[in-house]
Amino acid sequence: MINTYRVKLAFSSFFLMLNLVASAQTSKLQEDKELELVNFSSVKKVLQKDGLSESAFQKKQQVAILKKEQINLDHLRYNYPPEDEMWGFISEYWLVKNAPILGWDFEKPDYGLDYSFKTTLQKMGFVQKKFKILLINNPVMVRAALPGSNGDIILLMSVPFIRALDLSKLEISLLFLEDYLRLEAGYFKNNVGTQKLKNLAGTSFQGAKPDMSILEELLKNYTNQINSKGYTFQQQFETTKKMDVFLKSQPELWNVYFHLLQKLNNYFKANVQYKDYVKLYPSPEMQIKWISPDEKVL
Repeated sequence: MINTYRVKLAFSSFFLMLNLVASAQTSKLQEDKELELVNFSSVKKVLQKDGLSESAFQKKQQVAILKKEQINLDHLRYNYPPEDEMWGFISEYWLVKNAPILGWDFEKPDYGLDYSFKTTLQKMGFVQKKFKILLINNPVMVRAALPGSNGDIILLMSVPFIRALDLSKLEISLLFLEDYLRLEAGYFKNNVGTQKLKNLAGTSFQGAKPDMSILEELLKNYTNQINSKGYTFQQQFETTKKMDVFLKSQPELWNVYFHLLQKLNNYFKANVQYKDYVKLYPSPEMQIKWISPDEKVL
């Protein structure tokens, strides 16, 4: 009996101990969970205190902004260029397409025209004007001035023409100044531009094919203006009178310009090779009359 009792007592004590251990473990697990919760809350507070949570929010906002910008960029890919940029693109494209005829890609000496024309512009009060001078190896097409991008100008001059008339750098610069004033007055754009250009410039063609007819039409108008149409008597008159006004502040330049017109007039009358020049730029003889000083009455 004693032994049985002792065994039962031992088992009872063992089970009691197991219950105590289990209870202690359960209590410990509960404490661990509470501790983990407390630690997480603490970490979260630390993150907020250190600004890491705010940084993550800002990055999320930046990602949203970048996605929006990407959508805008994708949309802009389908935009026609603004009108100012379109002119420069068309002018350069026309020059490339007509390179074999114009012959601008040839070996030539440095005539120093960039510096000469820049100095002439500055004397007239035109500063920080951007221009490109392109000398061409074509004896028939004498000169042209094309609009570039964002107000830039592209000036063309025939080297055979320069040599035929033995033009000085200053004389060439004064012819360039005429061309500059024509472009500033908008004559070229008015003569060449189309309503389609105004309607499409800066708009989007997303979801449709770009209208290439605008390019073909403008290229055709460029060729017609430069080779056949030229400028009207009224446009030439206004340009010549502007030259007269600007150059009167520099008498030495005015005299060079006046004698240049006389040289052009005499040469064109004697050489049929340049008979079309006066159709495009009418006419040196009239220009001389427009700016000649009034005769004094004694």
